[in-house]
Amino acid sequence: MKNKFRILITLIATFILAAFILSGCSAKSANSKDGYSEIKDKGFIVVGLDDTFAPMGFRDEKGEVVGFDVDLAKEVFKRNNLEVKFQPIDWSMKETELNTGNIDAIWNGYTITDERKEKVAFTNPYLENRQVIITLANSSIKSKKDLKDKIVAAQNESSSVDAMNKEPEVVSSLKNGEIIVLDTNNEAFMDLEAGRIDAVVADEILARYYISQRGVEKYAVLEDDFGKEEYGIGIRKTDKELLAAIEKALDEMRKDGTAAEISKKWFGDNIIR
Repeated sequence: MKNKFRILITLIATFILAAFILSGCSAKSANSKDGYSEIKDKGFIVVGLDDTFAPMGFRDEKGEVVGFDVDLAKEVFKRNNLEVKFQPIDWSMKETELNTGNIDAIWNGYTITDERKEKVAFTNPYLENRQVIITLANSSIKSKKDLKDKIVAAQNESSSVDAMNKEPEVVSSLKNGEIIVLDTNNEAFMDLEAGRIDAVVADEILARYYISQRGVEKYAVLEDDFGKEEYGIGIRKTDKELLAAIEKALDEMRKDGTAAEISKKWFGDNIIR
């Protein structure tokens, strides 16, 4: 009886192990598949964005998602016979949302970094940006060194935080030796206006747009910054066909002037690379 019991246990264990192996192989196969054909079969693509990131992608007074990147994406995928569904996401989870299949692309002022390249595939850069320091106009902060013992905020999991962390001596000089991280840039600007923080570090494109809407006389943008960067569109590394389709459409839009028209609509000038 003991031998039969041992044989039964061995068989059960073998079946369980085989199931795990097959499941792992299936998941690996699914994760290595180019998903563009499935996207085309569905007829739509899901783009993840932070819907508070003006002017790239945000909600207007009617609650509709609008913006520079939104218009670019609509035109790119229109040329590929695809509808775009814009999915607001937690920006700190953007790569996870992409690689688990909840979205098909990250397109919302998405800065290209070496760390992010390990997780996603990027298109060629289409826009340049800086990480700037914003204060209230009457602030005593005039340069990066004046941030010592000051409260400085940035959006959680943003390239602003990454850029600041590349200058640890500056971060360690801040009050409590840390950056205050908030869920959105809007929260950071509201805290700045309320006097709860002393400065915000954010994308210049967002900052300039926000300031133009709230009153340029209220703010100051320092000459010092935390470095230049480039925006790209992030997709899964396996989706090579999708990457090629996006690049082709963007190149066409640069050549025929459509990209310039969209840029002038939002920025008053053609800043597309």
